[in-house]
Amino acid sequence: MRKRKIESSVAEKRKTALTSLENFGTKLYDQMEEGLFPWIKMPSRSIENIFYSQEVRQYILGDKAVRRSSRNIRHIRPLTQLVWAARFAHELAQSRKTSTLRDVYYSAQAYDMSFKNQPESNNIITDLETVAGLSREDFNVFPEERSAIFGDLTIGYTVPGYEGRQLNLASHPDGMMIGPALTSAEFLKTSAKMVIAIEKGGLFTRFIEEQVYRKFNALLVLTAGQSPRATRHFIRRLNGELGLPVHIFTDGDPWGMHIAMVIISGSANAAHLRELTTPDATWSGMWATDIVNYKLPSDPLTSIDIKRLHELQRDPRYRGKLWQREVKKFLKIRKKSEQEAFSRYGLTYIVDKYLPAKLKEAAS
Repeated sequence: MRKRKIESSVAEKRKTALTSLENFGTKLYDQMEEGLFPWIKMPSRSIENIFYSQEVRQYILGDKAVRRSSRNIRHIRPLTQLVWAARFAHELAQSRKTSTLRDVYYSAQAYDMSFKNQPESNNIITDLETVAGLSREDFNVFPEERSAIFGDLTIGYTVPGYEGRQLNLASHPDGMMIGPALTSAEFLKTSAKMVIAIEKGGLFTRFIEEQVYRKFNALLVLTAGQSPRATRHFIRRLNGELGLPVHIFTDGDPWGMHIAMVIISGSANAAHLRELTTPDATWSGMWATDIVNYKLPSDPLTSIDIKRLHELQRDPRYRGKLWQREVKKFLKIRKKSEQEAFSRYGLTYIVDKYLPAKLKEAAS
């Protein structure tokens, strides 16, 4: 029964993607049949059309739209690229295969479809998302895998050939990569009471070695810097489907703050998408006040760091009391520190002292 349910859900998702892409192609074909220059209309992703919504607690697109028409010679290239991207995505979904953003860029050359560089290719894939109203992951296009998870969570695979197979994510001491097979898996059983998201690979490994997942009944997620969209979606699922609170630990600098905020409130680049944010997640450290309170080794903030802090002060996502307090503290002490700085007190200090204190503070 469970296997049939999984297969039905996957098939429905695939059908939705295929239908959306086919409707896109049909619309262009019908325009040409009527003797019209094919054209499309899609939401504008310009800065002027991106707004922070307090209601959904993330950036969203406004009402402005852009039109691309083959009547305009400047639009022919991006419109042609978009049509090819839709065709390629349809092929992936229909054959139940996956691709990476890098692979999309190189695959275009096999079809004599030219992109100046991968950023141009990536941008066309994002345009396809806005046109179809779906994410690239729905079309089986994923970024390179670099994040990971470790802990007591048993999942059931839904990908072709592995439907119904189960795996416990504490089965590999290096953690399991968060790739397409894992992000689409069903959550079956867990003893975890929380999720701890960690920016740095070194600390992720240390937490596994010190059995943080057992001591705190936690699932450990390595974001590997700014977390990929698939990882942010996965964290949201852990929070929403399993009801697990999420605690985020980053380096003590403005860039670490932003890594945490993107998990919580999303990014402007993904304003056209939903289901990527975890609004109730908590940034638990490292704070600027931690640098002072724990007398941590630190480095001076650079001019770029300071400029970034002033930008965060104006960003509507950072209006909360904690965020404003820590931005001001960073600007006052003019210092930043890395998670590894706790090693000055010994290899296990961050697990034995810092982590319990931060989790207790978050719970109070």
